[in-house]
Amino acid sequence: MARIGVFVCHCGSNIAGTVNIAQVMAAAQTMPLVTFVADNKYSCSEIGQTAIREAILKQKLERVVIAACSPQMHEATFRKTVAQAGLNPYLLEIANIREHCSWVHSNDKAAATKKAIELVKMAVAKVARHEALFTKEIGLTKKALVIGGGISGIQAALDMANAGYPVILVEREPTIGGRMAQLDKTFPTLDCSSCILTPKMVEVAQHPNITLLTYAEVKSVRGFVGNFEVEILQRARKVDASKCTSCGICWQKCPEKIPAEFNLGLGPRAAIYTPFPQAVPNIPSIDLAHCRYIKYQEFVARGEEGKKPPQCRICERLCPPQAIDWEQSDQVLVEKVGAIVVATGYQTFDHTRYGEFGAGRYPDVITGIQLERLLSASGPTEGEVVRPSDGTHPKTVVFVSCVGSRDERMGRAYCSNVCCMYMAKQAILLKEHDPEVQSYIFYIDIRAGGKGYEEFIRRAQEEARAIYLRGRISHIYQDGKKLIVRGEDSLLGRPVEIAADLVVLATGIEPSAGAKELAQSLNISYDAHGFMVEAHPKLRPVESRTEGIFLAGTAIAPNDIPGCVAQGSAAAVKALAVLSRPSLVSDPMVAIVDPLRCTGCFACQRACAFNAIDSQVTRDGKTIAVVNESLCKGCGLCVSACRGVAMNLKGFSQQQLLAEVNALWR
Repeated sequence: MARIGVFVCHCGSNIAGTVNIAQVMAAAQTMPLVTFVADNKYSCSEIGQTAIREAILKQKLERVVIAACSPQMHEATFRKTVAQAGLNPYLLEIANIREHCSWVHSNDKAAATKKAIELVKMAVAKVARHEALFTKEIGLTKKALVIGGGISGIQAALDMANAGYPVILVEREPTIGGRMAQLDKTFPTLDCSSCILTPKMVEVAQHPNITLLTYAEVKSVRGFVGNFEVEILQRARKVDASKCTSCGICWQKCPEKIPAEFNLGLGPRAAIYTPFPQAVPNIPSIDLAHCRYIKYQEFVARGEEGKKPPQCRICERLCPPQAIDWEQSDQVLVEKVGAIVVATGYQTFDHTRYGEFGAGRYPDVITGIQLERLLSASGPTEGEVVRPSDGTHPKTVVFVSCVGSRDERMGRAYCSNVCCMYMAKQAILLKEHDPEVQSYIFYIDIRAGGKGYEEFIRRAQEEARAIYLRGRISHIYQDGKKLIVRGEDSLLGRPVEIAADLVVLATGIEPSAGAKELAQSLNISYDAHGFMVEAHPKLRPVESRTEGIFLAGTAIAPNDIPGCVAQGSAAAVKALAVLSRPSLVSDPMVAIVDPLRCTGCFACQRACAFNAIDSQVTRDGKTIAVVNESLCKGCGLCVSACRGVAMNLKGFSQQQLLAEVNALWR
């Protein structure tokens, strides 16, 4: 019979402040097979772990129950503790008497103590049926994939490449740089955004350890940590990158002009284009939806001869190195990698959903990112801030904060983190461009938590003379050439009406389009808003719950540039911790199949989220399910789906779970 030891943690007052530890220990001493009971103030501390190790050796314990906090916090810690005492680490069970007990029943100490005793009783019954489990070593591919070429992805890719590991950087736009490339300057130092970013972009393109795939998307991911297989769709640019010299003749002479996405529609671009002058790679792409020659081909294919647009091909005729390649087609690339960093960035909230602001109806109601393009020397107006409606210089500018942030009506109750700061920055820059500009900033409250941020807000108020009005905007309407902004000053308790030349909406941050679909293909979690969910917000802030996949930047939540850079480096370090190992160790808590009970219905295979169920033909010709232990994550979905009770889960077998239930009735 197994000798079981029970260790009850006080966790300071987190547990002991609600649960009567002495009563729990007394009850544990009466439980079957329990031969030793002790308590610790802090079981996870060095003193607590030492006491557990010494007790295992002195009392010759064969099973251990630790009544403490969530196993999500310290299961790995306590497994190492019992292993150091010579015990198999899987002969351990944790009873969660903190999150499941003391924290949720702090108003009823007697009931909390009773529940803690029952949780320990269940853990004792289960651990008595534990079996020693053993890990396996598996090989790994020492290459990383970074999804997203914004500043977070760039930083992660460079850090891993500089450590000597090959990296594939995938960006769906024609160039890397992300949103930071659209900015004029960065707060609170007012450094030139391009001056900071462009050297890093060039370093990525020239780094011998980085394979840069722009105009590409990750379509599917299979496999497991150390051994992912990734399908990447490389879209055709219709331009041969090996021949192109980026001379610019093609986009200068192209007759088809459409609003430029990079400039948020404030200026035109050609059907063959590079998004901005410092683009990396600086290779143009042909927009197939607007190219006149492609349209011509489509009309010919449909036989609509009378409706054909003129056949163009000017870019092809004028290209000196003859780099235009109409035969170029999309390609699907298959790559094997050991770790993945997800840095998919963000998009801005659709401001036209606020009809009361006139967005989409009045051309002089613009967004903060549009103002960035007007301020930028590489923007559509070469840094001259003008009204989109008539090209005149605005003198009165009104900023509206929290457009798509902190608004439950729009399903965006969260703060977008950067809006308060970029409004202050833009007010300062407008004053520098034109000393006659007067800025008004309507805000709910000011959130400036970063280093030097509070001082920067004061600079906007004192040097740029920006007038901050605490209150909401009720309505914006056109009156001649002016935009009448009606709102309130809640501090003074009176209505406010301002005749503005330009209104800037501080649009909030939301996940990039397609982020949810990517998360599903990666088997990682996302929240109600579509942001990726970290494994633990404090202890594992750049790890996903899928081993080997790491998160960075605004893929997780709204963040500023320093935060994105820090998270990119942090994710790189975590990925390097995987890639630098000689081999990986698999978790033995996986599903198993009883071949005698399996009927081959494969309900388990349909339920498996990790593609870990395969088929196998037995010697007698019977087709049954078999588990790929390298892919299995021990989630248990297959066990619940199995109609023939053929599936079981090591560490959580049906016998163990029934023992827990039966223990409550004794």
